[in-house]
Amino acid sequence: MQRHSLPVSELMELDVVRRALDALGRKIDGKSAAAKTALRKRSVFSEVLGTAVDKGYFAENPLARVKWQAPGVSEEVDPACVPNPNQVARLLTAVGKLQGRGPHLEAFFGCMYYAAMRPAEVIHLQISQCHLPKTGWGMLNLNGGVVTAGKEWTNDGAVHEVHSLKRQAVKATRPVPIPPSFVRTLRDHVDRFGVAPNGRVFRNAADGYVDAAACGKTWERARKKALAPNEQSTVLAKRPYDLRHAGVSCWLHSGVDPAECARRAGQSIQVLFQYYAKFLDGLQEHSSQLIEESMQEWSGCSEDGSPQQSGPCMARNWKNWEKGRISTPP
Repeated sequence: MQRHSLPVSELMELDVVRRALDALGRKIDGKSAAAKTALRKRSVFSEVLGTAVDKGYFAENPLARVKWQAPGVSEEVDPACVPNPNQVARLLTAVGKLQGRGPHLEAFFGCMYYAAMRPAEVIHLQISQCHLPKTGWGMLNLNGGVVTAGKEWTNDGAVHEVHSLKRQAVKATRPVPIPPSFVRTLRDHVDRFGVAPNGRVFRNAADGYVDAAACGKTWERARKKALAPNEQSTVLAKRPYDLRHAGVSCWLHSGVDPAECARRAGQSIQVLFQYYAKFLDGLQEHSSQLIEESMQEWSGCSEDGSPQQSGPCMARNWKNWEKGRISTPP
C-alpha cells in the first residue's frame, strides 16, 4: 500500500487530481468506463477528499479547483434494445421450454414485461401481494425489493437485504394491474411450483432468492433460441431489463397516459419523459391527429356551439345517438 500510494499532500497538485479523474474514467483493461460509472466514482472521490478537508489535511476540496468535464450520459432508452410484443412472446415461450430453471423463470421474466417490474421487485414478490382472479385483470401490490448487498454490509450477516420501493417511503406500495393472459401464467406458475416457505412466488432449488446471474444465463439461452440470427447480432433484448423498457413502451404506444405509465413503473413523470423521450416522440403524430380532429369537429359547429346539419360535428352527434349518449337523433 505504501509503495503504490501517494502522500496526501500531493493531491493539492491539480495535475495529480486530473490524472486521478482520468483513471476513474477507465476500466482495469484501459478501456473507457461507462459514463455513469465515471460519475459515480468521481462522487466517491469527492467524498474522500471532503473527509480529508474535515480531518484538516486540506483547507478546501482540491476538486473545486479542477476543470474536468464529465463524460456525457445518455439516459434515453435505445429503441433498438426494446423488443416488440411479438418478440417478447417468442422470448418468454423460449424461456419456458428450456431445460433446467427455464420453466420456473418464464413468469419471472413475464413480471418484468407485463408489470414493468424491476428484478429486485420480482425477486421479492410474495403470493400475498398477488390478486389473481379466474377471469379479468389481476393486480400486483408491490411493496419492496431484494438486493444483493454482501454479508459484510448487512446488519444480520445475510447476503441479501430487503429494501423499500426505489425512491419511496418505507411502507409505500405500488399497485400494478396485469392483463388476464399473464394472470393465467402466474396462476399456472404457483400451481406448478408452489411458493417459498415465506410466501415468495419465485425461489431457487434451496428455497432461497433467485440469483440475478442465473437469470442472465437463462436469458442468453432463450435469446439464441427465440431470435433469428440477424436479430441475435443486434442489441435487441440483450438484457432481461429490456423487458421492463418493452413493457413501458408498450403502454405508451397503446395510448396510456404518461402519468399513469410513470406510476405503474414506479418512476416520476420527469424520469419517464427523460428515459422514454424517443418513444414519446413517436406519439406526436397520433396526438396531432387527435387535436386536428377536435378542431375539425368544432369548425362544424355554429358560433354558440350548437351542431350544424353537416360536417364532422354532425357525424359525431350521430355516433353519440347510436351509442345512447343522447336521447334524440340529430
